[in-house]
Amino acid sequence: MGVSQDQNSNAAATIADQTSTNKLSILVVSGRSGSGKTSVLNILEDLGYYSIDNLPLSLLPNAAHKLVNESGIHRIALGVDIRTPRADLSNFAVTYASLKETYGSHAVQILYVTAQESTLIARFNATRRVHPLMSQDIDSDNAKHIAFNLPAAIKKEVELLEPIAGHADIRIDTSSLNIHQLKDSLREHIGMDNQIVINLLSFGFKYGSPIDADFVFDVRILPNPHWNPELRDATGLDTEVGAFFSDYPEVAEMMGDIDKFLTRWLPEFLHNNRHTVTVAIGCTGGKHRSVFITDHLQRRLADAMPKGVKVLAKHREKSRW
Repeated sequence: MGVSQDQNSNAAATIADQTSTNKLSILVVSGRSGSGKTSVLNILEDLGYYSIDNLPLSLLPNAAHKLVNESGIHRIALGVDIRTPRADLSNFAVTYASLKETYGSHAVQILYVTAQESTLIARFNATRRVHPLMSQDIDSDNAKHIAFNLPAAIKKEVELLEPIAGHADIRIDTSSLNIHQLKDSLREHIGMDNQIVINLLSFGFKYGSPIDADFVFDVRILPNPHWNPELRDATGLDTEVGAFFSDYPEVAEMMGDIDKFLTRWLPEFLHNNRHTVTVAIGCTGGKHRSVFITDHLQRRLADAMPKGVKVLAKHREKSRW
């Protein structure tokens, strides 16, 4: 049974009254199998969301209507994955537009969970679980090569989920996250009303680029303290490394250019329904140059950003130091 136009009209008419005291948040949670979508839903439940997993896309409008208008629930997480009917996936844009029209564009967001292919393969092998696409339609000619081929199933899933991924407001890459880091990431994304969190992330290119970054700055062109034996074991947080960089004006110049760009454009995200922006700064190993610049930029931006913008510094390779 679908939600009628009258129901939609009534829902839209009551949203303003409901959100005046309780901010409405409807999260459609989707992602690649093995990336941690179920863990995300469990964490959201801990954070006060009413979570439902494995909901067919065609039932999203009905579920939202019943929970919001009949049960008075204002924080909802609805899990959708590859097991939903294919016709529903191809029609996702219509369903998403309907939800935003009914409840408001600020209230409805898509949270997409992903991970690198190598990580997904390792997770499936470790748990000995079968990828959903490997157990579906195994008699069809189009799926025979997927039935016993995990990498092929993973790649096919990316194609099928593109209608959802293409509308994602929040993307979380769980490749290098443990459950505690995942919870922290979710808190940063959804836990602050009328606030945007700027995550400045130092990293090492030799360990791979962060695929969920909004901006990536490559600082490998700068002088590298690694080649100074006395500084090799130090990090960009140490004063002696700062003293090393002070002898090279190009370091301050590059940091100033990045600072100027971010100071100009990051506040614009406050008006773009974003909760987080990730700015990645990379050098070769993620220990000296990127760490130094990330740390100094965090202090500069924290003072320069307008109210409602929180700036955090994180160092992805810290466990490797």
